[in-house]
Order: sequence, then structure tokens, then C-alpha cells
Amino acid sequence: MYAPPNAPEFNAAVFALVRSVPAGRVTTYGRVAELLPTPQHSNPDAHRRLGARWVGSALHACPPDVPWHRVINAQGRISFGPGAVQQHALLSAEGVQFSEAGAVSLQLFGWPAAAASPPLL
Repeated sequence: MYAPPNAPEFNAAVFALVRSVPAGRVTTYGRVAELLPTPQHSNPDAHRRLGARWVGSALHACPPDVPWHRVINAQGRISFGPGAVQQHALLSAEGVQFSEAGAVSLQLFGWPAAAASPPLL
């Protein structure tokens, strides 16, 4: 199952959380999933294992006001896809720096999620 049991509700929570990531900072798909409570009627193990994919699916179809480009993979890299070049350009314009290997330092640019209040489902 690659979608949470109540995808519209989960997606809305993802969008709300990602909107709180400030410019010049990044977070990961997995970190977003960790910050969200397990969706109602969902197995906590499924949420732990598949949450990052659920977040990716939500961001694939997010509204224009969601800064989707601030979410990267756990290795600090932009995931491959049609928006990769645009994502790199948007992050660079916000001052996020990439190593020669193409990774973002999560130590330097990672969003301090502990300072945010995750939305509740």
C-alpha cells in the first residue's frame, strides 16, 4: 500500500508541515513522515516503513503554495525526476549550497524540526 488510508487528510497535514519549512532550509521525506502522527486506521509499522513514500506522493501533487522543493532525500540529495533541475535552482536561489557531489549538508541546511509543531491528523 503506497497511499495512507485517508490520503486527503494525510496530504493536507504534509502540505501544512512543509509550508512551515523556512526558505534556505531543507528537510527530508522521512523526517516529514516522522513528524506526522500515524494516520487513523493505519498500521504504525506501515507508517514507519512507507511514510516517506506517502510524503513523496503527496508532494507530487501539492498545491502551488507548498514549497515542495525544500524536501529532499535522506542522503541530502534531490531525488531524480522531472522537477530535479527546477528544485536545484529553487534551493540555490534560497542560498542552499550543494557539495561537488551534489548533496546538501543536512547539518548546515537541515530544518530544525524540533522548533515546529507538527499538525495533527
